[in-house]
Amino acid sequence: MVLGACAVWALITAAVHEGRPEGVLLAVLAVAAGYAAGRICGALLPVAPLCAAALTGVGLVAAAPRLSPGPEIVAPLGHAGGAAAVLTLSTGAACCAAWAARAPVPRLMLRALAAGIVVTAGFLGSAGGCVASGAVLLASLAAGRMRGHRGAGFAGLALAAALTTGLPWAVAGRALPEGLTESLEGRLTRHRIDLWHDALHMAHRDAGLGVGPGRFGELSTTAAQSLLSDGKPHSAPLQQAAEQGVVGVLLLAAVFCWMLSTLWRSPRPTPVALTAGAALTALAAIASVGNALSFTTVSVGAGLLAGLAAARPLADESSRHQLEVRPAGDRLAP
Repeated sequence: MVLGACAVWALITAAVHEGRPEGVLLAVLAVAAGYAAGRICGALLPVAPLCAAALTGVGLVAAAPRLSPGPEIVAPLGHAGGAAAVLTLSTGAACCAAWAARAPVPRLMLRALAAGIVVTAGFLGSAGGCVASGAVLLASLAAGRMRGHRGAGFAGLALAAALTTGLPWAVAGRALPEGLTESLEGRLTRHRIDLWHDALHMAHRDAGLGVGPGRFGELSTTAAQSLLSDGKPHSAPLQQAAEQGVVGVLLLAAVFCWMLSTLWRSPRPTPVALTAGAALTALAAIASVGNALSFTTVSVGAGLLAGLAAARPLADESSRHQLEVRPAGDRLAP
């Protein structure tokens, strides 16, 4: 229902402002397809699909670090964030596979794979991917000590996501101290912050419906002055606010909350659910200051990880059924 609402609202705002909703519709379809595939594969095989997802993600980044063709000038703003997001999701999948494995040797090997992904991110020059992947690995290790406190863990993840996604709003609205703003400007680049200013201005101008999906590049002064621009503000919350208004931001937040809620109710062990939640929270942080969600690979990966971590393995169902039914004479009885 949440994903359907995102698609419908994108169509409504596009119809009002003659926007282009194809990108939003593709992202919604990618998340839904990834989630469905994850639920199916996770029910059949609890560990192998997670391991395959981790290896596939690393392979994609290593083979094509920029994930999709585009001008070199936009790589620092766009493609680097996409690569960091894929590496982060891959680390989360490897850590989930380690917790799902029952034998000690495979569990140790899968944790070594997760640590190797962190090192690989640094080797590939993805500083954001290295930091985010390392954070997911540490969060996964800490999740092992929270087996009876799943709710507290997810509350902490939700708070962390709210704080990180609020950063671009504070920077764009000049709500931070001047010294901190200057420090962040050196890391985020002046061009990115100017894009955020334009997005916030558009959101204030039409808070109800926004300017329409895909129209930020047409109306942004900063994007127009750039020699080569991808027409995006490089912040998912601000892009939603500018192009689809307040409702678009609420729907984006609802998708994230839906994923966390699904993981919270997951029948998988608490460390698996919390690790997947940590990876998705790290993805939210990357998307709040970058263009990660514009890549179909990232959208599919996020849905796939959530589906794998939320699936109920069929083996567990059959084992529980065998325990509930015992032979009585020549028939089966409870």
